[in-house]
Amino acid sequence: MTTTPTQVPPPTTVPEVLHKARRRGVGRSDRFAALGFLAPNLLGFACFTILPIGASLVLSFFEWPLIGEATFTGLQNFITLFTADPVFWQVVGNTFYFVGVYVVLNLIVALSLALWLTSNVRWKGFLRFVFFLPVVSPIVANAVVWRLLYNQDDGLIAWFFQTFTGTSGPNWLGTSEWAMPAVIIMSVWAGFGYNMIIFIAGIEGIQKTLYEAAEIDGAGWWRRLRSITLPMLTPSVFFATVMTVISSLQVFAQPFILTGGGPGSSTTTLVFYLYQQGFQGYEMGYASSIAWSLFLLIMVITFVQFRSQKRWVHYS
Repeated sequence: MTTTPTQVPPPTTVPEVLHKARRRGVGRSDRFAALGFLAPNLLGFACFTILPIGASLVLSFFEWPLIGEATFTGLQNFITLFTADPVFWQVVGNTFYFVGVYVVLNLIVALSLALWLTSNVRWKGFLRFVFFLPVVSPIVANAVVWRLLYNQDDGLIAWFFQTFTGTSGPNWLGTSEWAMPAVIIMSVWAGFGYNMIIFIAGIEGIQKTLYEAAEIDGAGWWRRLRSITLPMLTPSVFFATVMTVISSLQVFAQPFILTGGGPGSSTTTLVFYLYQQGFQGYEMGYASSIAWSLFLLIMVITFVQFRSQKRWVHYS
């Protein structure tokens, strides 16, 4: 006696399942449920992000001294900012000075420590935790501690110079020559741990067989670094560079706590200048024009970085 084999129906595809679900009304109810869950976040995003951004754009076309009526001036705030403000271009120079030095030092320190902590070093897990700790510490607390360290009279750095050189060292926060380097040193210490973790993850993701093959061919440590590690790490370097540039263009807490923007305006950055105009000078329209100028600057720099990545970033 022969039996006819039972034919197994073909598996149902995902579009067919969704189509049947929509016909039963399940898709519509799911969409309403999703909107219900998303509504609090969407409402908060609209009220506290989209609305303030739109309001700041509108304010940038007004002269509004906060205590008084707003007067529409068109592009006058931007014209004054770029042509008649004697401080603005110095502030832009200060910001680029900070960004250029900080980004380079941050990446060098982070990459160097990442290479060290992915080698055969003891206590690497503990050392990673120690180096990453300043990143999760409040930036204001970090700046207050470093302000005490920089103290010219009884700070730890002054004691170090007095002990080993016989002098009190430079006046870190009191002179235009040393104030910005002091801010940069503190910022590198507080921020390199994030990029270090990014680089460690990138290095550990490189296939070990590449290093084994290179070692068999007689390649030394430097050759393996130059021919394998750095090319394979370029996506991580690109990501770290973009994020570090964006964050450093918005630096505020470090100069605010350490130097107050001084001496003079030597450590005043764009965000700090925005704060001075908006919350000390009560010129909300002018402060909004500074904010949108910074936004456009960040957009242009990020666009250039993304366009240039094709020349040096390798994803395979």
